[in-house]
Amino acid sequence: MNQQNVREILERLQSGQCTVDQAVLALKMEPFQDIGVAKIDRHRGLRQGAAEVIYGAGKTPEQIRDIAAAMRAQGQPAVLITRMSPEAAELVGQTLPLTYNQLGRTGVVGHMPEPDGAGTILVATGGTSDMPVAEEAAITAQVLGNQVTRLYDVGVAGLHRTLAHLEDIMSARAIIAIAGMEGALASVIGGLADCPVIAVPTSVGYGASFGGLSALLSMLNSCASGVSVVNIDNGFGAGYLASMINHIQ
Repeated sequence: MNQQNVREILERLQSGQCTVDQAVLALKMEPFQDIGVAKIDRHRGLRQGAAEVIYGAGKTPEQIRDIAAAMRAQGQPAVLITRMSPEAAELVGQTLPLTYNQLGRTGVVGHMPEPDGAGTILVATGGTSDMPVAEEAAITAQVLGNQVTRLYDVGVAGLHRTLAHLEDIMSARAIIAIAGMEGALASVIGGLADCPVIAVPTSVGYGASFGGLSALLSMLNSCASGVSVVNIDNGFGAGYLASMINHIQ
C-alpha cells in the first residue's frame, strides 16, 4: 500500500462509496502479504516513502519472479531487484516487463518514474572497476525518482580528471563517491562539495586491500567534513540514502 492507495480509500469514504468501517478495514488489511516464499511488506511505501526492494542473491529465479509478480499485482509501478543473476533475469523477463542492467546486477520490473527529487545525485567512481557498484547505486536512485549524473573513472591517480568536473560536483544535491584501493576519492570530493558525500568502499584492490577493508577504514577516517560511509560494495544503500537526502524539502 502506498500513499496513492490511501488517498483512493479516503476519497471513496468522502464520496460515500464506502463506510467508515470499510475504510478502516481496507487500511488495516494485509499489512504484509504471505506468498509462501516471502512475506511482502505492503505498507513499507506508506511507512517509509519507498516500497520494498527484492534482494536477489540467495533467491532462486522462480522465487524472484513470484515475489516481483506479487508486488506488481499490488500496483507497484517499478519493482527493483538487486544482486540479480543473468539466469534470474532471463526467467523473470519471460513473464514480466523487466529491464536488466548486467553490469550493476539490477533488474527493474516496470517503468522508471519521472524524477521528483530536489536536485541531481552525482555518482562518481575512482576507476572503471568500481562501475558495478556504481551502477547499483545509480539504478537504485533512479528507481526512487532521482535525476542521476554518472562520473566514472575520476580517481586520484589522475586528479585532473576529477577537477575537470567541478561544475557537476559543486552543483549536486548529494554525491556518491565509490572507490577501492585506498579509497581516497571520497576525501577529495568531500573537500570540493557543499553537499553530503556518501562514500562507498569497494572490494577492488590488490592483496593488502583486504577485500575493501582498507578503503573502508580510509573513508571512515576521512579528514573532509560531510562524508558518511556505507558498507563495502553497498551501492544500494548509498543510492537509497542519497535519494532520501535529495527528497528533503
